[in-house]
Amino acid sequence: MIGSLFLLNMAVFAQTLSPAAEISILTFGPGENELYSAFGHSAIRVYDPVNNFDVAYNYGTFDFNQPNFYLNFAKGYLVYKLSVQDYRRLKAYYIYHNRSITEQVLNLSPAQKQQVVDFLQYNARPENADYYYDYFYDNCATRIGDAFVTALGDDFRFNEDFVEEPGLTIRTLTDRYSAVYFPWGKLGIDLCLGLPMDKQLTNMQYTYLPDYVFKAFAKAEINQEGQWLPVVRSTREVFVASEAGKKPPLFTPKLVFWSFWLIVFVVSIWAHNKGYSLRGFDFLLFLIIGFLGLFLLLLWLATDHAAAARNLNLLWAWPTHLLAAFFLFRKTKPRWVNRYLLMTAVTGLLLVVFWPMVPQALNHGLIPVVLVIITRSLGIILEKPGH
Repeated sequence: MIGSLFLLNMAVFAQTLSPAAEISILTFGPGENELYSAFGHSAIRVYDPVNNFDVAYNYGTFDFNQPNFYLNFAKGYLVYKLSVQDYRRLKAYYIYHNRSITEQVLNLSPAQKQQVVDFLQYNARPENADYYYDYFYDNCATRIGDAFVTALGDDFRFNEDFVEEPGLTIRTLTDRYSAVYFPWGKLGIDLCLGLPMDKQLTNMQYTYLPDYVFKAFAKAEINQEGQWLPVVRSTREVFVASEAGKKPPLFTPKLVFWSFWLIVFVVSIWAHNKGYSLRGFDFLLFLIIGFLGLFLLLLWLATDHAAAARNLNLLWAWPTHLLAAFFLFRKTKPRWVNRYLLMTAVTGLLLVVFWPMVPQALNHGLIPVVLVIITRSLGIILEKPGH
């Protein structure tokens, strides 16, 4: 979940671990500045005091300089990589950004530790390090558990009872990390990502979030000479973040959009009573909504962003508004325009009434946006001729 930081030369680690080596799971708490940091982060630490190295294997790095990075990112073709980072510098980075660090030291035999490290070293080679990132099913958190399952095989197992509330959706879980401190980020997620976000998850699929990687390992088991034991030997708080100064933003989408609709509603009544036209505003409103609808449609049909498919925000953000906007700017409008606007208003009204019943959990902050579209659609229909 962070860019390319503190990358080390893999040749340093081409050696056998000493009996004193430790392997642990690192869980980094959420940040408060960027949306991506709201979900936390996970890594694997390998500490060997005898061989004098202390590194973190991090699946959350990417390279801005890779060919066509921004184009591929826009298309949903996300290439992340496993990198090896100096643990002390990584720890300092997270402490500097006031993000908590929790370490679960694992109860592995020397042979099992070597198996894990051999797997990580092999996968960190330049020819193996890259992987196709998926926000929810193959990310820097899910890869942590996958590494141990692959490296240790039948000697390692997760107990799937680590989830307190089974059967939640991706959107519900994501909202819990973004709603309070990142309401605009939550709006963007709810706006751009469609029905796949509302799929109920299996317990292991919760581990796309680092907190659930921590919980999964807390109940995982390792086979030691035929006996199944807890895989976590000890847990320690490396750094506890300060909560002082953390405040949610004052201007939330609900506050801004409800205020906007109230202004539009009052101005629309005033303009109707005075016989004034709001053609310029209507043109911009429908043009912007039309561009938004086209963007959502392209995210669905023209990119590899799987979570953007079947987006029911298209029930109100019609791409056809893009074309209609130019006819709204005319003094004399074709007859079909009023029929189109009536259909827009009725569809919008039905959507608002049945908002809680829509299969996709639409963001409640968008209700006033739909009301703005309804208000101006009716305002144009009721407009006096010649205005």
